[in-house]
Amino acid sequence: MAILDKHKILETNATLLLIFSFLVVTIGGLVQIVPLFYLENTIEKVEGMRPYTPLELTGREIYIREGCYVCHSQMIRPMRDEVERYGHYSLAAESMYDHPFQWGSKRTGPDLARVGLRYSDEWHVDHLRDPQSVVPESVMPKYGFLERRMIEGEHVQDLMVAHRRVGVPYSDAMIAHAAADFRAQTDPFGDFDGLLERYGEDSVQVRNFDGQPGISEADALVAYLQMLGTLVDFSTFTPDASR
Repeated sequence: MAILDKHKILETNATLLLIFSFLVVTIGGLVQIVPLFYLENTIEKVEGMRPYTPLELTGREIYIREGCYVCHSQMIRPMRDEVERYGHYSLAAESMYDHPFQWGSKRTGPDLARVGLRYSDEWHVDHLRDPQSVVPESVMPKYGFLERRMIEGEHVQDLMVAHRRVGVPYSDAMIAHAAADFRAQTDPFGDFDGLLERYGEDSVQVRNFDGQPGISEADALVAYLQMLGTLVDFSTFTPDASR
């Protein structure tokens, strides 16, 4: 009875209930969060992961600016129906350089975690210009204006510096050559050896993504979409069983 009486006091006193609820939530949160600060690494290292190139990073900023994340997640759960439809389940390491990450559960449109190289550049450009022309049932708005917005990449170096401050391992060379690398990724006839050396010869796609002269926001966005899910070779990937 004494325990019930004490419990009744707690339930009937709003201030006490608020205080004890706060304490319980705080303790529970600390139990989950504090151990992470003492682990050597909370994310399994995965071969192939690299920071975004300047063009891809710019494309990601456009993706966020236009609210693409509102309808598309980038999080494949380890369930049969999702893996069979979208591909290998998402790894934490694939989002380790994302600020903010694009995980979520909202899927007005399909998950995009593995969309890279599933469609041609022309398909993506057509889809952005007029989504219903390639997917008749789509409710996606038109983004044809991205082809008309030309960009020079004059601010990408500052963007990379900001990302380095929150942990993305951009080297001094990557930042120093940001503008040149930005332009090089859309010019298959130019000098892009330095770009490949800095970011990986086998993981950087170099071409004119929208097929038009100059570098447009469509170029950057398609470059970003075409690399999603392509960095990790899942044919050889083996999860770390110790984790």
